[in-house]
Amino acid sequence: MNIELAKTFIAIVSTGSFLKASERLNVAQTTVSARIRTLEQLLGRDLFIRHKGGATLTPAGQQFLHHAPMFIQLWQRTLHQVAVPPGRRAVLTVGSEVSLAQPLLLNWIQWIREAHADIALRVRVDVPKDMISHVASGEVDLAIMYAPQHLPGLKIDLLMEEKLVFATTDPKRRFPDNSDYIYMDWGAEFTLQHEMNFPDVTPDIQMDLGPLALNYILSAGGSGYFRLSTLQPYVASGKLHLVPEMPMFSYPVYAVQSINADRGVADAALAGLHAVANSKAERSDILL
Repeated sequence: MNIELAKTFIAIVSTGSFLKASERLNVAQTTVSARIRTLEQLLGRDLFIRHKGGATLTPAGQQFLHHAPMFIQLWQRTLHQVAVPPGRRAVLTVGSEVSLAQPLLLNWIQWIREAHADIALRVRVDVPKDMISHVASGEVDLAIMYAPQHLPGLKIDLLMEEKLVFATTDPKRRFPDNSDYIYMDWGAEFTLQHEMNFPDVTPDIQMDLGPLALNYILSAGGSGYFRLSTLQPYVASGKLHLVPEMPMFSYPVYAVQSINADRGVADAALAGLHAVANSKAERSDILL
């Protein structure tokens, strides 16, 4: 659909007449009428009742009014996403789920800006369910995720194996204790492994957002399982302590691509993502 048709429809609704809409849009009234005829033909329904005082919506017009603003907004967002700024050869939209934004996504963005300054970036952070939908629909070219859902239109590659390790604010703590242990829900696989290793542990507090759980422990004290890569500064400063004899759990990170992404641009960004992830993994291993 020509986006001007929807814009013309909205202009008539907001002004109440074809004449005022033509004045607002700075086009002839015959142009406004022609656009609405085309729109009505596309939809197979009359949208307006025309009268001397202006125009009012038919029931079909009322229904279309629910969708027209969203259609225009989607088009405007699409233009913003694909428009290539002057001096840039392409636009790349990257993203991650919330828990991977710091520092992996941040480091990756910095790498792209340094290595490929001629690529304009659009960056999105979202919850996993919505992020995977954005990639599948082509709104996001390349994203970083844990346990991505396999959907049509996606290419999924293992990026790195994160480690979930036991950390505590009390250096004397050697085991999860129900009183100060924060159970962080890292997904079904972690839950299964956790129950096998700690069948008698019933923590008072459970959370499903890693940064929140970590900040709580740093503020109130306690222990829990966290991604090794996020613990480095806190272990180095003495705020947290690792317990090497406690079991570690694997937590893989994946790169999820849209098959419709510009391969020349996306492949270069993916190579950089692997380099950043490998560097991050090497730094994390120093803690062990």
